[in-house]
Amino acid sequence: MFPNFSPGPLGINVPFSEAVQLAVRYGFGGLDVSIAELQQIAAAQGVDAIGEQMARNGLQFGIWTFPFPYRADEDSWRQGLAGLPAQAELAGSLGAVRTSTFIAPADDERPWEENYEFHLVRLRPVAQILADHGIRFGLEWVGPKTLRDEKKFDFIHTMKGAQQLAADLGTGEVGLLVDIFHLFTSHTDVAEVRNLTNEQVVNVHVNDAVAGRSAHEQIDFERTLPAETGLTDIAGFLQALDAIGYDGPVTVEPFNQRIRDLAPADAAQAAASSLQRSWQLAGLSR
Repeated sequence: MFPNFSPGPLGINVPFSEAVQLAVRYGFGGLDVSIAELQQIAAAQGVDAIGEQMARNGLQFGIWTFPFPYRADEDSWRQGLAGLPAQAELAGSLGAVRTSTFIAPADDERPWEENYEFHLVRLRPVAQILADHGIRFGLEWVGPKTLRDEKKFDFIHTMKGAQQLAADLGTGEVGLLVDIFHLFTSHTDVAEVRNLTNEQVVNVHVNDAVAGRSAHEQIDFERTLPAETGLTDIAGFLQALDAIGYDGPVTVEPFNQRIRDLAPADAAQAAASSLQRSWQLAGLSR
């Protein structure tokens, strides 16, 4: 596994070339990218310009951001599906073979069974297109009870639930986005990660929970940098990932206004330092 730079969750909005330089400057091994931006670069400069810039700077691709809201109206979903093969083809040609999206943990309109069928209908063709181009697709469950309390109907909010949906999509290329915050808020011990395989883990997010709140009281978009409060077991989490031979990106996703208010370089440095401390706490070498 490698420390990965994802600008968006840190409040950083810079072009691809600047993101590459920030990643290199602060010692990240990988970079999350926008597939729409890469399409623009490929059209203007050629596909090789992208891969050469990543290789020249010793960077791997983390994930490419899933490009459309599959939960939106049907026309938007179909429009997104229509554009997905070209995006997946470009990503595959670059070796950017991971993307992921989240599963909303509750809904006001659809009871569980109806919502499950909705997700199968909407995500199965997505998963098939991605699989046809060798792209691995990660599903993220969302744990906070505070989100479910706002809606009429509960939905998937545990690792086991996300695993079942991934299996039922049936393409063989669907796995999990595992976020330590969602392990914590869904009351899942990090040791459960040891029951997964490297093939089942597509993407990983790290952060920490807010001090003074129980797991039930945590709010989804209020988190801290990993290893900041000690509420989440970052050492045990990374050790579990290491034990299963996870070989993908580990990305800081703090959703923290203090970090968002920093200059891009300072935010990137803060994320890098938190990952370095996390690796040290786990007793792992990078």
